[in-house]
Amino acid sequence: MYGDEATVRKILTESGDTWAVVGLSNNRQRAAYGVAEVLRRFGKRVVPVHPKAEPVHGEQGYASLADIPFDVDVVDVFVNSDLAGPVADEAVAKGAKAVWFQLGVVDEAAYERTRAAGLDMVMDRCPAIELPALR
Repeated sequence: MYGDEATVRKILTESGDTWAVVGLSNNRQRAAYGVAEVLRRFGKRVVPVHPKAEPVHGEQGYASLADIPFDVDVVDVFVNSDLAGPVADEAVAKGAKAVWFQLGVVDEAAYERTRAAGLDMVMDRCPAIELPALR
């Protein structure tokens, strides 16, 4: 388990409400689309990050975290594990408070680097499952 219950709760309730969701597009069949809907239902601002930079759920999309012209609190990562480490590094550079790797996304070296940089991090879990459980 990468991220204890206290860290999960902190990210979901205290880290801030602007979430960049890396891998989010308008493809309703992808898990990122449904998770973004849940995040929005719980009051989070969801910013799509995808090479297409298309708007999703009415929010402008960006091709990379660096392209987002405002602060991001949490970076939620929906990319393959082999691509996730560089995204975590971008989240650190962006000044995010936390990184969340989705179910099935695991990179232990990225976890260590991100935590060493002072960010909270969770791996291999889903905020759409954890948020409703907090209530």
